[in-house]
Amino acid sequence: MDPKVEVDDILSVVKGIPLAAEEGIGALTLGGYLQEIVARYGPNEAAVMREGEFVERWTYRDLRSRSEEVAKALLACGVGKGTRVGILMSNRLEFLSAVFGTALAGGVATTMNTFSTPAELEVLLQKSGCSVLLLERRVARKDFPAMLAELEPATATASPGELVSARFPFLRHLAMVGGATQGAIEEWEQFVSRGRGIADELVAASAASVAPADPGVLFFSSGSTGKPKGILSAHRGVCLQLWRWRKWYGLGADARSWSANGFFWSGNFAIGIGGTLSAGGSLILQKIFQPEEALRLMEAERATFLFAWPHQWAQLTDAPNWLDVDLSSLKFIDADSPIAAHPSISTDYKEPAHAYGNTETFTLVSVFPANTPAALSAGSHGQPTAGSTIKIVDPLTGRILPLGEKGEIAVKGPTMMLGYVGVPLDETLDQDGFLRTQDGGYLDRQGRLFWEGRLNDIIKTGGANVSPLEIDAVIAKCPGVKVTKTVGVPDELLGEMVVTCIVPLADADLAEGTVREYAARQLASYKVPRKVLFFEEHELEVTGSAKIKTAELCELAAKRIKQE
Repeated sequence: MDPKVEVDDILSVVKGIPLAAEEGIGALTLGGYLQEIVARYGPNEAAVMREGEFVERWTYRDLRSRSEEVAKALLACGVGKGTRVGILMSNRLEFLSAVFGTALAGGVATTMNTFSTPAELEVLLQKSGCSVLLLERRVARKDFPAMLAELEPATATASPGELVSARFPFLRHLAMVGGATQGAIEEWEQFVSRGRGIADELVAASAASVAPADPGVLFFSSGSTGKPKGILSAHRGVCLQLWRWRKWYGLGADARSWSANGFFWSGNFAIGIGGTLSAGGSLILQKIFQPEEALRLMEAERATFLFAWPHQWAQLTDAPNWLDVDLSSLKFIDADSPIAAHPSISTDYKEPAHAYGNTETFTLVSVFPANTPAALSAGSHGQPTAGSTIKIVDPLTGRILPLGEKGEIAVKGPTMMLGYVGVPLDETLDQDGFLRTQDGGYLDRQGRLFWEGRLNDIIKTGGANVSPLEIDAVIAKCPGVKVTKTVGVPDELLGEMVVTCIVPLADADLAEGTVREYAARQLASYKVPRKVLFFEEHELEVTGSAKIKTAELCELAAKRIKQE
């Protein structure tokens, strides 16, 4: 057992080291975090944005000055402590200044998904109750001013600062990057100019009034079922994770981090922004993911850290310029990922993939850091983070199960959310203050957590419980497989039939029998899929964060089987 974690001898309860014993943690408000990284790395490049031939670079000092400009403008608009400021932008420089500017002004940075449909955006605006909305003119095919005018015609007719809306009763000010003033939406420079009469001392006083326990950010979940939940987090929880991700990835001042994954999701925010800026590195920003352009950016900016999700790996390796670019600067890239197979890359780095968390804990609540030996991680999802406690309970009774038994994962700790917007906290946490995650898993005697997926995703087939994650982990390595997702399809005889849905790689010659034979070499017979179905990637419905929607895929698979 790792002496740094505390494991109960009998029950499934494990605790991380005391929070006070954790090293490498700095300021615990977002405004204080900004000031500290500027003090450490002031003249270093913090971020770069390329759009065609135009290149803009910000140092850490630039980031602070631009954030202070936004803070002054927000204060001039009447933002006070706790005011929610909506941020509807892709990964661009102004996203950074909007978040930190909101923090300096004492507000709550409320990030919004740029993939949102009009109906989804309406939910975000209503649930968040934001008073100011800072948006981008256009992201891919999304025209946000037009979308807002559709939802609330007054945004197209009112003058800046004069919006009155019964649909969005708290919304008063709207400002936009990348376009001229349109009705109530003023262009960015006009918005920034509002703050020119605000004294530096007022910004400093506003930032100093914020405590680590105060609300700092409002993020929305990206789950595959139901409407998004507004998840309110304190400055302390967010900042703890911003400092930690540098350590977990082992990043240094040479970190040049590329990502096009939206910072409006907690994982992308904490890993991309926190992992990079806490180390004194630079963010290589790309507004939307375009594989060819991404590869050109990595080469031109000498990226050392590529932060991409598995669904993007195949798009990068399939890009026409994949073999033409020099990616030799990449070193923080997992040696087992398809990206590391590029002929110019040489690395033995292992990313911190043995981890578990969610937006409610503002990313990880358990982890093994980068380069942890396989003998220690043992296929687990890590040990508890500092100050955190994990227990395994009976999903029906909430009773803590004996050590090693499988049940529902419940967590608590210093990065736990303040709550869901509009939901009483006693309806969210159990009587001991734990969040019941609805995820299945178990703990071992070394204090390691083993996650087995959503409880409602577990397949019950022929009296046995089967984890689709285990099956997909095996089939993902089958030659020719690009995407795999296993589901349980209702079956009169078995209860549920194990069905694996696959998107093959281009030009792959895959057959059902080939996949089943491959799986049978590594899985017990009852875990081998009874059916293997092949799909085009566009046929699979996904959330904005590229999670395949399980319920929809089950229905699609059932229809396909019925047609056979």
